[in-house]
Formats: sequence, C-alpha cells, structure tokens
Amino acid sequence: MIEENNEKVLILDFGSQYAQLIARRVRENNVFSEIVSHEITAEQIKKINPKGIIFTGGPASVYVKNAPRCDEEIVELGIPILGICYGMQLGCQMLKATVKPTVSREYGRTACVVNDQSKLFKSVDKDIIVWMSHGDQVVELPMEFESLAFTHNCPYAGVKHKKKAFYGVQFHPEVTHTPQGSQIIRNFLYEICGCTGAWKIDSYIEKSLHDIRSQVGDGRVVCGLSGGVDSAVTAALIHKAIGNHISCIFVDNGLLRDYEADEVVKTFKDNFTVDLHVIHARERFLNKLKGVIDPEKNGRLSDMNSLRFLRKRQKRYPG
Repeated sequence: MIEENNEKVLILDFGSQYAQLIARRVRENNVFSEIVSHEITAEQIKKINPKGIIFTGGPASVYVKNAPRCDEEIVELGIPILGICYGMQLGCQMLKATVKPTVSREYGRTACVVNDQSKLFKSVDKDIIVWMSHGDQVVELPMEFESLAFTHNCPYAGVKHKKKAFYGVQFHPEVTHTPQGSQIIRNFLYEICGCTGAWKIDSYIEKSLHDIRSQVGDGRVVCGLSGGVDSAVTAALIHKAIGNHISCIFVDNGLLRDYEADEVVKTFKDNFTVDLHVIHARERFLNKLKGVIDPEKNGRLSDMNSLRFLRKRQKRYPG
C-alpha cells in the first residue's frame, strides 16, 4: 500500500529563474513542494490545503501595469507565506506597504544584519551574507509589520506581518550564494509552517510508479522525446513502471546542439531496453522555420510541428 503524505508547500511562480531551485530546496528538507501558476485562486488553494506557500521572485516591478499578481485573498487564508524578492514586494504591497525603485540597485553578495532571530532566522548568525538581485524594494511599512533584517542599501531585507502569517526576504535564500539560506528555508518549513518532514523522495517515486501502472493498465504508452531532461525523466519513470509497454519517439528536428541528438539516442540505447524510434526530420522542420526571426514564434511553430509529427507517427506503433 502506498502511503499518502498530506504535507505540501505550494510555490507560486511569478516568472522566477529559481522556481525549480526553490522547489528542490523544500524537498531537500523532506517536504513535498509543487510549483503552480501565480493565477491560482484562493479557493483552489483552500482545497489543496497546503502547509505553506512561497511567492517566488520575478523580473517585473509590482507597481507597473500588467505586472504578475495573485489573488489577494490568499494572504487572508491564514496559511504561512514566504515571499522571496518580487514575492516579498508583492505580498508587502498587498498588505499596504510601499514599493519603489531603489536609489542604488543591489546585485551580488551583500552583508546583511539580522535584528530578530526568532522563527524565520532561528539558528542564523546575526551578521550574514546574502545574495541580492533587485532594482525595487519596500521603502515604507505599515505599523502591522516588523523588520527582521537589513542591509546598507535595503532597510527591509527581511520582514514579517504581526497579524497575518506573511514573511518576506528581499534576498534569495534558495541559492548557495546565501550560505545560511537553507537554514532560513528550513525555519520557514518547520518553525513557521509546522512541517514534520515525513515526505521522502523514495516514497514519492513509488507512488508515481503505482499511479502510472494504475492509469495505463494493460495498455501501452507512446512517449515523445524532445532531447531535454523533462521528457527523458518521464520516459525513464514510465519505463520503470510498465517495462516494455512504452514506445518512445525522438524527432531530430535540427534545433538541438551539435551531436546532442546522437547523445540522446546513445543514452537511451545504452541504459534502457526501451522501444525507441528515431525520426530524422531536420530538413522538414528547418524549412517550416525559414524566415522566422521572433524566437517565441519560432518556439511555438517548432512545438506545433513536433505535436503534428507525433500524432501522425504514433498510430504506426503498437499501443
């Protein structure tokens, strides 16, 4: 029987380059994490019932038109929230703080002073090095907030709300350039969210294998390989679950790096007894993309062509 673990932390992604890294740091602390769109509603979150929520950083400014925002009711749910960089600015702004451009942008390793070592900064030194990367910051806090840390240029490098379960850090605790960042994340998970650390990657993999077997049954799976990590891991996991009841299709579209297509084929042939079909379609793909300069349009056309290819070809294989 596969044991269910209900401890989960949701990571609301506001376009951060570190979203996956944040998820990894949470899981390293034996707490399951899931990255979700910042457009998720408070009602949807209530149904999931997570132990905590993390707002990621992002490249936008919270005060500009069309900047990514979230349902403001989320901060009223009573679920602990940790805002990181943009996530801190957004959470603070929703709770009536003022965010403005900095006079002097902070980027890189920065000396930070912790002036409140309870909970979020428990077991963290008073003087720490943090990784900053921001051109905006909170410049004014309502009385309902407390300052937890500051730097030379950032008066509110760490904050908490006195009544709401909201905490924020202007720096990035998820990167190794913040040496004590892992302790800060651990504090949020254990001291603030009350997690117990019951989740283990092995049990998660076992549950995933169980779910795949249940869904596939006596059927067969056709899996498209892009040459990237995600599709490769997916194929490996499905193969482990159902053995040779999977056929993989790798379309060489001419858009990978030199020799990368050969490496994909070699990796799968050397490490798996999977039914692998390689389709050489470089010329066809490149002709479709001829004259396309916009990288986003290029990517969309490539994805659409790949899907058309897979749908046509999948009927040729048993499944």
